Amino acid sequence: MAISNIRYGEGVTKEIGMDLQNLGARRVCVMTDKNLSKLPPVNAVLNSLAKYGINFQMYDNVRVEPTDQSFQDAIQFAKKGEFDAYVAVGGGSVIDTCKAANLYAASPSSEFLDYVNAPIGKGKPVTVPLKPLIAVPTTSGTGSETTGVAIFDFKELKVKTGIASRTIKPTLGIIDPLHTLSMPERIVANSGFDVLCHALESYTALPYNKRSPCPSNPIDRPAYQGSNPISDVWALHALRVVAKYLKRAIRDPEDREARANMHLASAFAGIGFGNAGVHLCHGMSYPISGLVKTYKPKDYNVDHSLVPHGLSVVLTSPAVFAFTAQMHPERHLEAAEILGADIRTARIKDAGLILADTLRKFLFDLNVDDGLAAIGYSKADIPALVKGTLPQERVTKLSPRPQTEEDLSALFEASMKLY
Repeated sequence: MAISNIRYGEGVTKEIGMDLQNLGARRVCVMTDKNLSKLPPVNAVLNSLAKYGINFQMYDNVRVEPTDQSFQDAIQFAKKGEFDAYVAVGGGSVIDTCKAANLYAASPSSEFLDYVNAPIGKGKPVTVPLKPLIAVPTTSGTGSETTGVAIFDFKELKVKTGIASRTIKPTLGIIDPLHTLSMPERIVANSGFDVLCHALESYTALPYNKRSPCPSNPIDRPAYQGSNPISDVWALHALRVVAKYLKRAIRDPEDREARANMHLASAFAGIGFGNAGVHLCHGMSYPISGLVKTYKPKDYNVDHSLVPHGLSVVLTSPAVFAFTAQMHPERHLEAAEILGADIRTARIKDAGLILADTLRKFLFDLNVDDGLAAIGYSKADIPALVKGTLPQERVTKLSPRPQTEEDLSALFEASMKLY
């Protein structure tokens, strides 16, 4: 198991200047995005840095849903700055960008594709030491503050991919629930759907002892190892928190208890999936995001078309879990019960359909778009969506049920309309 150190509590951001002082940091890179740079979470960080005399430079050009080019822009900034510590203040886009900047600044002679996951990149193991990175999440979704994964859109192939290595996980995650109070409703919802799918996918992933072949050297062991007894604990707990608090967090921005618990659930699910992995919802989500046409979601202040990551993941979830349930139906039934289904008279063979129906009701109650068709896709796009899923074997091979191209086509078709 590999996770970041985590510090939780209202207002703990004020300690970040002391943390950097304790690390002996003399030249710090603070990364965020243009929207967040004007909001309270970034102000709280900068105030702490000023109070403790920390010398820093700000990079606020992070792109929401990063691309290979936006990663490389941040990497160039990091290489020029010669920083000895990093602070990422934002959602998964910011934290992932900062992880990449730290990695390539520490390995300046590496080509960009050297560390990108195979088969798109070379997937080389990371052998260089990285600088300390403190992550301050402002959304409750990716769990990126706990994981060794950085995701981006590879524009040339119109597909999402990433970098996965335990070495890039943050040194410290500062989980301060005050930062969630500035999140608009749809960002709360879409972030929460990412937590939901992280928990469901890691709990239903191929078991760790069924994954093969065993690496010949521990350095080659992937970050995502399949469902395992430790990740299961975190995934199930995160799922229970989602079931209890997500709807409340979305509907009432003043519900501090709900927002604080979802902020923790994001980290809980991150610890789970950061070691177990995810599977088909995430594998299929990458082309859904990468091939976006004109969709612009409510509450996102961006200048480009965008399918938010959590939305791209959750829209296929009913179809995916109906498909995977024949391999561990009892786990799928348990998840359905946690999410509110009455399973007292349920038959084990119906586990997938019960979980799928439970998810549809959950999404309908939260005004989620009615399937892929509602965000601009049609049946004519299915071959391209399947083609974009095939390179995602880092996650798709963790599905408990193997899938053919025809299976993927059927899953995309079933996800065109949810209700």
